[in-house]
Amino acid sequence: MSNQASTLFVKRLEGDVAIITGGASGIGEATGRLFWSHGAKIVIADIQDDLGEALCKELDENAMYVHCDVTDEEQVKKTVDLTVEKYGKLDIMHNNAGVVDCATRSILTIEKSDIEKVLGVNLIGGILGAKHAARVMVPAKKGCILFTTSAATLLACTLCHGYVASKQGLIGIMRNIAAELGQFGIRVNSISPYAVLTNLSKSTMPHSSTDQLRALINETTNLKGTDLKADDIARAALYLASEDGQYVSGLNLVVDGAFSITYPSVPFI
Repeated sequence: MSNQASTLFVKRLEGDVAIITGGASGIGEATGRLFWSHGAKIVIADIQDDLGEALCKELDENAMYVHCDVTDEEQVKKTVDLTVEKYGKLDIMHNNAGVVDCATRSILTIEKSDIEKVLGVNLIGGILGAKHAARVMVPAKKGCILFTTSAATLLACTLCHGYVASKQGLIGIMRNIAAELGQFGIRVNSISPYAVLTNLSKSTMPHSSTDQLRALINETTNLKGTDLKADDIARAALYLASEDGQYVSGLNLVVDGAFSITYPSVPFI
């Protein structure tokens, strides 16, 4: 095998330890699988116990499942502590757990409880994950913290006000934390995808089939000829988590096929 060909198979996270919240399905699952294939020891943190345990069983001893509701700080703390106890360190924290709310579609009818739920998972959950990751990364003087945000942060999204508020907030906290933790060698970034066909996105349109939802996404997308998949977001996370992105911090990496610079608003994401 030539040197050029062999570089395609270099494990870019060999020996690293990563926690992925919301890692049992969708983007989180794709990221966990990719990180694992690149040599990382992964911890899947989720509330979908059956899916998370099945995924880790499918992999090997380098994958561990932990039940974790990211709105509960004690569970987040326990997840980080169990990770360090088992693997000795934490290199990557991917705050990916999230919900899409369909109840905050109009400011005229928005309910405080609906806002609190989506902010609790998407925004507060991400902040708690970053807090407890930083707790062990700061003494080590290294680490990578990632957030999954949304292309809805870059343009007007006329539905799901709570969702947009939570994801906008994540970008703000990402930048603040990047500025704060740079002195400790810790990189902090986020990824903003356009609509990815996952069970989460399907829940926003429960009466549409998978094929109908895929057709709708493809019809509205700017970049034609390819489907945006969870694996594409996982590859973006791999870049940011690996040495390839060793001097990248404070970046919101947009993976939307230029959608956000083409359209001023969108009725869904």
